[in-house]
Amino acid sequence: MENVAVLIEQSQKGDQEVRAQLIEQNLGLVRHIVKRYQGRGCDTEDLFQIGVIGLIKAVDHFDLSRDVQFSTYAVPMIMGEIKRFFRDDGIVKISRGIKENAYRIRQSMEQYASQHGREATVQELMEMTGLSREDIVLALEAGYEVESIYQAAYKSDDREMLLIDRIPGNKDEHEILTNHIVLHELMEKMDERDRQLINLRYFENKTQTEVAELMGISQVQVSRQEKKILLKMRTEIGV
Repeated sequence: MENVAVLIEQSQKGDQEVRAQLIEQNLGLVRHIVKRYQGRGCDTEDLFQIGVIGLIKAVDHFDLSRDVQFSTYAVPMIMGEIKRFFRDDGIVKISRGIKENAYRIRQSMEQYASQHGREATVQELMEMTGLSREDIVLALEAGYEVESIYQAAYKSDDREMLLIDRIPGNKDEHEILTNHIVLHELMEKMDERDRQLINLRYFENKTQTEVAELMGISQVQVSRQEKKILLKMRTEIGV
């Protein structure tokens, strides 16, 4: 597959065929995100079509000058479009529990900032509030306009701060959360043996020798296959 940045540049210059190709290549990402919103009183196919609108916006508006992978930009755009639909149609209301969590998080953020002179990371907020990473992210998502997290919150002659930079924790933590969705989608496309190898190596932290014993192949075969899989994954996300 051609480099994603090259395809996006061609698409934004008016190549409709390339634009359609980019959208088609990333529909799996939309499907995976839609799974998170099933069972909320809306038809899955409707949610998929709304998610596709977010994907199209991501293709059309992705800023090639920023050091951000397309998938990292596209995921919040897709999620933002779906959330806007829920909000505007009144299907989903922010629950009392999420509001209470958001209040606890804000208090902890203010307390930490006053004591340490900087914003707390997600890990530090987990320790202070006793909430899980998922609960914290959910509460933060409810409090921020997802589609605009890459818009400028502050500008000067020599500096620009994005809204994502103001969310507690650093940019890398938010990219990890986004890339988790992308990784899950990539692994779903693998055959069973490749998925098993990646799971053992990167989720169970097994050595290549241990993986070889568990899978009944040689360490050399594990090494070669791992490199092949990783190269394919990098190609699919345009790295």
